[in-house]
Amino acid sequence: MHDRIGSLRHALYSVIFQSHSRAGRGFDIGLIFCILASSTVVILDSVGEINQRHGNQLLFAERIFTAIFTLEYSLRIFCIHRPFKYIFSFYGVIDLLAILPSYVSLLIPGTHYLQIIRILRVLRIFRILKLIQFINQSNLLLNALVASRIKIFIFLFTISTLLIVFGSAMYLIEGPENGFSNIPVSIYWAVVTLTTVGFGDITPKTDLGRAVSALVMIIGYAIIAVPTGIFTAELNQEMRRQDNQRTARVCGECGKRGHDDEANFCMVCGKPLSSQM
Repeated sequence: MHDRIGSLRHALYSVIFQSHSRAGRGFDIGLIFCILASSTVVILDSVGEINQRHGNQLLFAERIFTAIFTLEYSLRIFCIHRPFKYIFSFYGVIDLLAILPSYVSLLIPGTHYLQIIRILRVLRIFRILKLIQFINQSNLLLNALVASRIKIFIFLFTISTLLIVFGSAMYLIEGPENGFSNIPVSIYWAVVTLTTVGFGDITPKTDLGRAVSALVMIIGYAIIAVPTGIFTAELNQEMRRQDNQRTARVCGECGKRGHDDEANFCMVCGKPLSSQM
C-alpha cells in the first residue's frame, strides 16, 4: 500500500512540478488557461451591466475555477516530499492567495474580487517556456535594489522631511480659507506638487503661496532623478560582480573562461566544470 502511494505521489509530482514531459507541459498549459479564464471572469463580474445579466453564470464559473485550484493546491502539497518548503515559497504563497478570497468572501462579501491575484500565477510560463534566464535577470535587478536600500531610505527620509516642512509652511501661508484646512491636507498638496503630478484640487491663492509652489516644483524636478541614479549605480556594480564571477569559471580541461553561473559543463570540450568560483 505504501509503495502504491509512493508511486502515485511520484507520478503526480512529475506532472505537476515538472514540464519536460508531455503530460507535465499539458498540465501547465491547461493551468495557465484556467488562470487566464478565471481572471477574465473576475474582471467581467466587476462590470455592472454584465453582472446583472450573467451574474449567476459568472458565479458558477468562479466556483468551478475555485474548486479546480483548490484541488490542484491540495495535490501539490500531497505529492511533494517537503510540503512546507512549497507552502512558504513564493509560488506556494501565490497559489494559496489565489484560492483564499473565494472562501473569505463567504464571510466578507466583495472580497472575491481579490481573486484577480490569480493572474500572478501565469509567472509559471517562464518555467514552461524555459525562459529561466529572464528570472535570473530579474534577480539581478532585485539584488541591485536590495544593495541600494539604505541610500534610498535616506533619500525618502529626506523627502518626507521636506514634505512636512513645505506642507506646514503652506498651511500657515494659505490657511483653511484657501483649501489648506489642516497640515495633513497641506502635506498631501506638497506630495502632489513635489512629484509634479499636479491634480489641481488644492491650489494656492496668495502670491507668497504661489512662490512657495514654484520652489517646490523646481525642487521636485531637481530630485526626481536621484533614486534612479542610485539604483543605476548599484545595478552597474551588480552586473560587474556577476561578470567577474562568470569569467572566473575556468574549465580545468581546456582552460576556457566565461562560463555562465548555472553551467555544469564546459561549452568547448564538454567536461564537467568545478563547483568552485
